[in-house]
Amino acid sequence: MVMAKTSELEAAYRATTYRVFLPGGQFELRIDSASPGLADWLETAGAPSFAIITACNPGSERSDPAKNAERQSALECDLLEGNYEPYAAENVPDDAAWPDEESCFIPDIALVDALALAEDYGQNAIVWGGADGIPRLAWIEDCEK
Repeated sequence: MVMAKTSELEAAYRATTYRVFLPGGQFELRIDSASPGLADWLETAGAPSFAIITACNPGSERSDPAKNAERQSALECDLLEGNYEPYAAENVPDDAAWPDEESCFIPDIALVDALALAEDYGQNAIVWGGADGIPRLAWIEDCEK
């Protein structure tokens, strides 16, 4: 169940490092902070956009690790079936009381497609960006239906 956007929820998402593992390097991303290395990678890959999506902890409610792993595996299968090339990523919150979440970095995905996929997995928001490599929050509830 998707939760309504709140300042507390947004603060939690902003207080997270989005670590992505790509060929040629690892990037530590923060919301609204430029990543010249990621921008270079996107240019080299010919990817005009990217998203980071997890299937873990739907609705920002802590879930059983086995259920999270099962959902994450299903998300990866959906991405591969959709002809995307997901790369390993993890969401690492500043608050040690919240667990790290496995996620996927998906180059060359349209925002509307990324939001729809995340909504299928009960997520509140995704990280999305363009060729500039700047990660931004995109909320499911803000997307046009």
